[in-house]
Amino acid sequence: MIHPKISIITSVYNNKETIAEAIESVLSQTYENIEYIVVDGASTDGTVDIINKYADKITTFVSEPDRGIYDGLNKGVNLATGDVVGFLHSDDLFEDENVVARIADAFESSGAESIYGDLTYVTKENTDKVVRYWKSGEFSEKKLKNGWMPPHPTFYVKRDIYEKYGTFDTSFKIAADYDSILRFLGKEEISTHYISEVLVKMRVGGASNKSIKNLMQKSREDLKAMKNNGVGHIGSLFVKNASKVPQFFRKTKERDSGE
Repeated sequence: MIHPKISIITSVYNNKETIAEAIESVLSQTYENIEYIVVDGASTDGTVDIINKYADKITTFVSEPDRGIYDGLNKGVNLATGDVVGFLHSDDLFEDENVVARIADAFESSGAESIYGDLTYVTKENTDKVVRYWKSGEFSEKKLKNGWMPPHPTFYVKRDIYEKYGTFDTSFKIAADYDSILRFLGKEEISTHYISEVLVKMRVGGASNKSIKNLMQKSREDLKAMKNNGVGHIGSLFVKNASKVPQFFRKTKERDSGE
């Protein structure tokens, strides 16, 4: 692909606090061939009013009731016309204004069907304060079977992969992203390429970590995703969870250098 058209999708519901920052993060990208799709789940807190301020800069905006974030993301994928599809959630930000350009370059140079990178978790109050650094590392089938996964917000996939192998399974409430990664990289064995750089900042406080109940549901859904795709086992779940611990202790110089 030469200068691929990249569709970026934001699914949002009642998040007036950060939606403007997410939108501006997309609009500030230096890469020009971007299609930006915002799918709102019929917010009632003023989110829609904020989005409408950017109406002339957003390619497609839909606001209607949905069945949760994965349903919203599926709507976005179905609306997308780009060569590549990726997501920026309403709490998230790109690391800098050149991230999408680097993703496009990686698709051009590698010929891969998907691209992923590193992610940092930051505080809600200060998005420059890193509390956890998710360094993905190179992909291997063995690592995937042992619970490894790339950060989904950094995972960009050719649109025809969604057409061939399906979008998010909305029977999952928390782990549909993990299920899709196992389907694409494991079951269907699509090719991928790693960018050894931080691509996305994510504010702490995601749905899967809000409570013990959610953590238990996430574990159940992770096991279901492994079973559905024939990748991994209950031991993989332990490794998957244990691998998160070192992310809280990475040194600043490692974050800065990408080591």
